[in-house]
Amino acid sequence: MLIRPWDRGDEAEWRAWLAEGRDFGLLAANGGPGRGPVLVPTHFLLDADRGEILLHLAAPNPLLAAVRADPEVTLAVTDDYAFAPGHWRGEPGTPTSYYASVQFHATATPVEDAAGKAEILNRQLAHFQPECPDTRVAPGGGALGRLLPGLTGLRLTVREVRAKFKYDDKKPAAEQLALAERLAERARPLDAAARTQLLRRNARR
Repeated sequence: MLIRPWDRGDEAEWRAWLAEGRDFGLLAANGGPGRGPVLVPTHFLLDADRGEILLHLAAPNPLLAAVRADPEVTLAVTDDYAFAPGHWRGEPGTPTSYYASVQFHATATPVEDAAGKAEILNRQLAHFQPECPDTRVAPGGGALGRLLPGLTGLRLTVREVRAKFKYDDKKPAAEQLALAERLAERARPLDAAARTQLLRRNARR
């Protein structure tokens, strides 16, 4: 992902953006010779302070075989995107895409033992359904515990985080604000979220 200096997001920014509820991304692992990458859409649990990401997949998922062959993976989260037509943006009339994207480059470790898988699932349950604190997974116990053999956990140790917030920060502040109003006028389903990010970036200048 190309990140221009004016589009770069700092750690406080990407942490706050993800903490708003963005916990679903695209996990990519290297495929075998002559194959492209293996991609899996998945929910995940980020522990930014510990530099790790936790998730689980069905045991037959082909991404797991790719990870065992090469544990280096990338998890990408992209949101708040919109298309900006060229006639909005002045000369030379070049269209662009607005979007926010955070990419984690990490080393993945499969978690195969029942206790380790239960720990990952319980941490995910506490995050995704905190309204059900009594729903927990115990190896060999209950309906959820009996599902553990069909799952594999993944623990991603984050090596690098790259964050991009592409919202025309290179343009003068007044032009950026005018572009935000263009999004408000067009009012397509995704425009409001992109406009919010564009205004937030403008306020940081």
